[in-house]
Amino acid sequence: MHRIRILGGLLLCGVLMVPVAATAGERRYYDRDGHDYHQWNDHEDHAYRVYLGERHQPYREFSRVRAVHQREYFKWRHEHPDSAIVNVEVR
Repeated sequence: MHRIRILGGLLLCGVLMVPVAATAGERRYYDRDGHDYHQWNDHEDHAYRVYLGERHQPYREFSRVRAVHQREYFKWRHEHPDSAIVNVEVR
């Protein structure tokens, strides 16, 4: 009976850790003008690179960009849905 409790506890810990591990490398940014959060992942990074390419700007890590430039990106992002970005190549 004691082994079943230990096994059950380990199984429960493993199940609870999956969502944490799945988002470990992602970061969320709050868009105060759009009143929403942007989950920073590979897809959002691709959209950010498209945004920079349209403006002929070099890549800078988003977390190191000034807040005013982040807000400009979020405004652009709301005007460009995923369907408009998927077929655009990054330069």
